[in-house]
Amino acid sequence: MVMVIKTKSTLKDLYLRSVVPELEKVRGYRNRHDVPKLEKIVVNSAISSSCDKSYIEDLTRDIGLITGQKPVVIAAKKSISNFKLRKGMPNGVKATLRGNVMYDFFLRFTCIALPIVRDFRGVSSKMDGRGNYTIGVTDHTIFPEISVDREKKTIGMDISFITTAKTDDEGRDLLQMLGMPFKKKIST
Repeated sequence: MVMVIKTKSTLKDLYLRSVVPELEKVRGYRNRHDVPKLEKIVVNSAISSSCDKSYIEDLTRDIGLITGQKPVVIAAKKSISNFKLRKGMPNGVKATLRGNVMYDFFLRFTCIALPIVRDFRGVSSKMDGRGNYTIGVTDHTIFPEISVDREKKTIGMDISFITTAKTDDEGRDLLQMLGMPFKKKIST
């Protein structure tokens, strides 16, 4: 018999105890369900068409180590001759995080991985227009799960934070209260 132990995420607890009441007060939400929340985090990495099978396996392993769950290999939906891409060929790897795994990844990303980046002064505060935020990471070795000695090639990835916010300001406030280190705007 396998025993499953469910743990409550510390960031989710912070969200429920501190962020929700603060957003209700600042934004004037009348209902607790109107307060925006982090819905999911999508981590994806593209594969060039010239990659061999071992690279795809390494990429899948590394994204799995970083996210804590097995990623899905995405196949090309149509052929594009300029990119030497055929329908059905591996085109990328992605992992969609929800629940406690999502909150744990957010905490590791903002508190451990981002401060390791050289000359880090914060991330851009530009949102997508719908309250969601995407950041590109050029080197996956910033995550402590990845051993630098073992890696042959650095992997870049996009990390998308999908929220239930209706505007960019609501989404930015939510992510900032959760701990996203946005750059400070310098007023002149």
